[in-house]
Amino acid sequence: MVEIALLAIAVLVVLLTFGVPLPWCFGAALMVMSLVGGVTMKGNILWGMQQLSNPILLAIPLFVLAGTIMSASGIAASLLRFVNVFIGHIRGGLGVVATMSCAVIGAISGSGFTGVAAIGPLLIPEMERRGYPREYATALITNSSVLGLLIPPSVTMIVYGWVTDTSILACFLATLGPGLFITLNFSVINLWMARKFPLVLDEKPSLAAFSGEATRRGIHAFPALLMPVIILGGIYGGIMTPTEAAAVAVIYAVPVGFLIYRGLTWSNFLEAGREAATSVGTIMVMILFSMILSQIFVVEGVPQALVEGIFEITENKLLLLILVNLLLFLVGMIVNDITAIILLAPLLLPLMSAIEVSPVQFAAIMGVNTAMGGVTPPYASILYLGARVGNVKVTKVIPPAMLFLALGYVPVVFLTAFWPDLSLSLPRFFGY
Repeated sequence: MVEIALLAIAVLVVLLTFGVPLPWCFGAALMVMSLVGGVTMKGNILWGMQQLSNPILLAIPLFVLAGTIMSASGIAASLLRFVNVFIGHIRGGLGVVATMSCAVIGAISGSGFTGVAAIGPLLIPEMERRGYPREYATALITNSSVLGLLIPPSVTMIVYGWVTDTSILACFLATLGPGLFITLNFSVINLWMARKFPLVLDEKPSLAAFSGEATRRGIHAFPALLMPVIILGGIYGGIMTPTEAAAVAVIYAVPVGFLIYRGLTWSNFLEAGREAATSVGTIMVMILFSMILSQIFVVEGVPQALVEGIFEITENKLLLLILVNLLLFLVGMIVNDITAIILLAPLLLPLMSAIEVSPVQFAAIMGVNTAMGGVTPPYASILYLGARVGNVKVTKVIPPAMLFLALGYVPVVFLTAFWPDLSLSLPRFFGY
């Protein structure tokens, strides 16, 4: 049966490589297991439908809806204006504003797309007006949007915790350290790159002018700044579950968008709902098929065979971690992060346990690797969205985007794998 499972995986990879829609790819792999392997689908489909009713998964559509509402509400614009008052007069400061804003937006929405959708239309034209090349500004904001998948709450970590039966709060904390490290790296790289650009800077304000402007913008941004405080404080304070926090994010964003920032209208509110429903429908169908396939692999003993086969090659922990990181990187290049986690987490977790890598650290390893796929061709869905929002050809965005990946992101990938404290310090501090 392991041979049949390998055939199903081969069919899956070939179809993914040719760009076949994800549900069809997993459906074809399931057909191989059913027609060639003799696996009964009826029971597995019923099991999959039962799993989709898990309340934990309700957090995904709620966070997606919160993110789409934020994109249209004016919340992101208010945050940008507030942060810019502090570093707008510094060379490269506007790029740091972009990175920090994407991190904050990620801390609210849990999505990698929200940063591009909410920050890109505002900052890309402004950065170009201030002297940044448009393709560079697009690459910076696109790469920084990946932070939404690492800065908690993260949709991918909700899925990982659910699939592997690991504490979701611990998974949130595990990716926070790498996420903050990447934020710092991107900011430093931007300050270094900004020396080459003919930038137009704000005049350095006097103390009185700075204090007055910071106070005025701070008051205006207070409702937006309160949003991540409520969500993250509620989760880590034990007041709300991630699902309840996602519901609060939606409930909070609607009146703030309509009544305070007035960016929401009935027209774009309904459009945000349609966009969220389309995204959620795609995600849930994909989760169903990939989850059933993963369950079949587990029942047929594929993970155990995989561990035994890898250990026949080497038992060196360092080499195994390198191989796992390469595998996750390659898979992230052809499928999205949620699919990669559902498909590979059950397969690789026994191997990680065998080499004494905790499920919480493995959450961070999977998180940083699969998130990178969002800006790494050929999948690169976030990169393509960023190029469309920035109105720049993808071929022009790729070189600066790869620079940020190579210098700012990839080192953190290896640090996460080989320095456990980077991902485990915060979970340990909170008692996980």
